[in-house]
Amino acid sequence: MRDHGYARYRLDGCRCYVCAFARSRYDENRDRAIAYGTWNPWTDAEPVRVHIQFLRSCTMGLRAIAAAAPCNRKVLQGVMAGQPKLRPDTAARILAVEPLLENLAPGTLMSAIGTHRRVHALVAVGWPQQYLERHLRTGPGNLGMMLKRDQVTVRRALDVRTMYDALWRADPADHGATPGGISRARKYAADRQWAPPGAWDDQSIDDPDARPDWTGTCGTPEGFWAHRSIRTRPCPPCRLAYNAQARERQAAQKEPT
Repeated sequence: MRDHGYARYRLDGCRCYVCAFARSRYDENRDRAIAYGTWNPWTDAEPVRVHIQFLRSCTMGLRAIAAAAPCNRKVLQGVMAGQPKLRPDTAARILAVEPLLENLAPGTLMSAIGTHRRVHALVAVGWPQQYLERHLRTGPGNLGMMLKRDQVTVRRALDVRTMYDALWRADPADHGATPGGISRARKYAADRQWAPPGAWDDQSIDDPDARPDWTGTCGTPEGFWAHRSIRTRPCPPCRLAYNAQARERQAAQKEPT
């Protein structure tokens, strides 16, 4: 059943005070717009159709789009079937929908890159994996299996993001992790060159083309030495920059004076 308002007055025949008032306000606004020459009850559906196609390419189904708009799923089906016009307010709500994780169906599969990076970062600052499994309420070994997969469900990605936001600034020792467990977690991450939280920002951590910035100068020769100062192995961009600088120096020394 629809909420009380203009649509329920028109489509369901409800004549309660709320529905009748909504009808009265609609008529007043329509008459005023007609008088000023601005009455436009319909708008072109093509931009909405293109946006729906984009959302569907981001793995959002019509049911999820309708829930996020919100609107009736039959409206979306009509637009996709070629309906030329629709109400401006409905079009605006649909166009405002973004393919955010919160708008996707929980079982939708997505890239695991951001999820992996968040787990890696927590281990890098000393969180033993068994503590993270406990936080996620998964069985022993499930986290390790997840780190081997290229895709995760939206539900799992959201769970890991929530965990990361809660723990990345916390001290594992305050949550029961032993000094030995913290040390082993950090070494495990260092051996695999897993980047800590400080190497990522909110935009780059989910970007498959982004690289961690460990030092604030990664990708430059200065970053190579900054790695040494914080006792971490230089990352690939820093090594490339350092080697390129070394080759340039060698070439300059061989040039005749």
